[in-house]
Amino acid sequence: MNNQNSSTPGSTLPKGILEIRNLKKHFEVSKGSFLHAVDGITLSIGKNEVVGLVGESGCGKSTLGRTLVGLYDKSSGEVVYQGEKLPSRYASSDFKKYSREIQMIFQDPYSSLNPRMTVREIIAEGPMIHKLWKSDEVNEKVGFWLKRVGLSADHMSRYAHEFSGGQRQRIGIARALALEPKVIICDEPISALDVSVQAQVVNLLGELKRTMGLTLLFIAHDLSMVRYVSDRMAVMYLGSMVEVGPANEVYFRPLHPYTQSLIASNPEPDPEKERSRTHTVLKGEIPSPINLKPGCRFAGRCPKAMTVCQSVDPVFREVKPGHSTACHLYA
Repeated sequence: MNNQNSSTPGSTLPKGILEIRNLKKHFEVSKGSFLHAVDGITLSIGKNEVVGLVGESGCGKSTLGRTLVGLYDKSSGEVVYQGEKLPSRYASSDFKKYSREIQMIFQDPYSSLNPRMTVREIIAEGPMIHKLWKSDEVNEKVGFWLKRVGLSADHMSRYAHEFSGGQRQRIGIARALALEPKVIICDEPISALDVSVQAQVVNLLGELKRTMGLTLLFIAHDLSMVRYVSDRMAVMYLGSMVEVGPANEVYFRPLHPYTQSLIASNPEPDPEKERSRTHTVLKGEIPSPINLKPGCRFAGRCPKAMTVCQSVDPVFREVKPGHSTACHLYA
């Protein structure tokens, strides 16, 4: 599913604060062989919008997020932030410039926090580098952000290992917010947390989005949670975008067979309904992401696959207003 010659997903929407245009990130695994982690992604994220990004493990969601913030160099394509094209390879000056605008909350709240730094040092590091805070106001500012994410100012003298997973994630959120960015990439911020803590963190992000006017790219596995927090939902499969649309529309009326299989795999909360439900198990093997061949990448597992799917890349087209998919069924 190469989106290289396709139309922009959700093309009826106005240009967003963050524009991803045919972005690719390929990793060379041996001479002449490349792993297509992100392969032609096009997506527009509007100001003060939450876009949920879902897909199986290994589909390239986290790689996309890390490429957007400059942690990975771009292989090709471009990312445009508020009309300004971001560099393909970040220099130190670029990290300093754009870290005030775009921040990231990482999946593992323990490994992403320096164990040798106190919470005070972790949260204050960015603002102090950018000279946003004076030395005599650090305690006040750190205390403010800790309270904002539901922690106590008394926690600032402690270290990361002294907190629970949910508390560590709140510290990570406070660190990202301390620079007061406009865009936050949330890389599976709830996957390592207990269910009850997940709800707390999601509600916190929703409250901060409303009060601070944040724009979020929310990367997660849980489709029902993504539907709850997102304005729009984007679905990735093996490095490509297969469907983008309003969150409720994608969840309740999915177009792409892959999205339909993801939705169907969600368990019913009612045990009686779940026991009586018919489960369709996908057959076939996931193709290797190394040196991918033409054709739909889901064709080998798709119950609705046609002959054309084996050799021709489907075009990403708008099927309904604001609801697009890459599938030959809608050609």
